[in-house]
Amino acid sequence: MSRNRSEPSLAQPEFAAACERYDLTNWCVRVRGTLSAERFGHVMRVTDLAEQIAEAHSFSPEETRVTVLAAILHDIARELPADELFQLAPPQLPLEFEHPLTVHGRAGRKMAEQWGVTDEHVLSAIEGHVFGVSESNRPGVAVYIADVCEPGRGVNDDIRELALTDLGGAYRLAVSRTTSYLQSIGVPVHPGTALVLRELGPA
Repeated sequence: MSRNRSEPSLAQPEFAAACERYDLTNWCVRVRGTLSAERFGHVMRVTDLAEQIAEAHSFSPEETRVTVLAAILHDIARELPADELFQLAPPQLPLEFEHPLTVHGRAGRKMAEQWGVTDEHVLSAIEGHVFGVSESNRPGVAVYIADVCEPGRGVNDDIRELALTDLGGAYRLAVSRTTSYLQSIGVPVHPGTALVLRELGPA
């Protein structure tokens, strides 16, 4: 796969500031060297929004750092070919064989572990950004929401606005809308997402 591996740039000032603020610049540069420019742009926007969500809901400094690091790392496996994804995260269901990107959260977790990440809160948020997490996992919730509604997607502005005042409501709406979108394009909903949706209740 062709990736832009030119001189790493953290581009957006807000993102560069967050990397420095939480002493994560090495991680930021490593991710920049792993992803295409387009995907890295998404990562920067998700990170910025996830931090805003964390601050809006008075996350502790450590929770906020976990949120930011998980956001930086959440898509590190997103551009891998199917065979590499399956090496990192062997499919567990026919759906995962048919749609390899369904495993990129688990694969990203495995990559992060290989890179030396040991914090379970970070790892679970990386894994959970695809199918969802327990509502008690606030960093995972923030990253999931930010991934669904970061400004570059051009959709779900209402979720982004709600996320700054009602974390639980925004999360339920994000999972529900993701489920509806998959159904609308004829992609089966993964059992992991269906389970999270049932646990959350109606949006």
